[in-house]
Amino acid sequence: MVTQTSAPDQSPGRPRDQRIDEAVLHATRELLLEVGYAGLSLTAIAERAGTTRPALSRRWPSLDHLVHEAAFPADLTAPLAPSGSTTRDVRAMVAGALAAFAHPVARAAAPGLVAAITADPALHAVLLERFSAALGGIEQPLLDVVAGTTFFALLLHPDDLDDDWVDQVTHLLTEGIPR
Repeated sequence: MVTQTSAPDQSPGRPRDQRIDEAVLHATRELLLEVGYAGLSLTAIAERAGTTRPALSRRWPSLDHLVHEAAFPADLTAPLAPSGSTTRDVRAMVAGALAAFAHPVARAAAPGLVAAITADPALHAVLLERFSAALGGIEQPLLDVVAGTTFFALLLHPDDLDDDWVDQVTHLLTEGIPR
């Protein structure tokens, strides 16, 4: 079972203050850019956000879950609406993956998150759920190819990924390898 990492508390009492969630996510993004994944701590994030570590622990099961939500916010991974054209839909997927993975915060978080998802099945499930939902039920192999291609290309030649690259990958995925 996968649970949303920032779902509202279901317990009675005072409603959760969304401003704290926003401040924590903002502080996490800032610190990722300043100190990188390895330099992050819940204490530093809480101090930057003007809250406490227990407030973070009530909202996110771990630092890794918090970083995942900060690096890949819902608006970056919003579901794609089918256009009726396979080529347009694949291009939108490739462009969306590039936008999500190339974002400076996502790039700062990626090395740590890759290590974390291999060690944390719950985080792995949350990550898969978020990206699968963004692609609107697209077949898993296509999700793997688009995400894997984009992620690896960002590692190898991040400065060469532009609309032309998106078009080339789209063509390869929709038309295959030219003979």
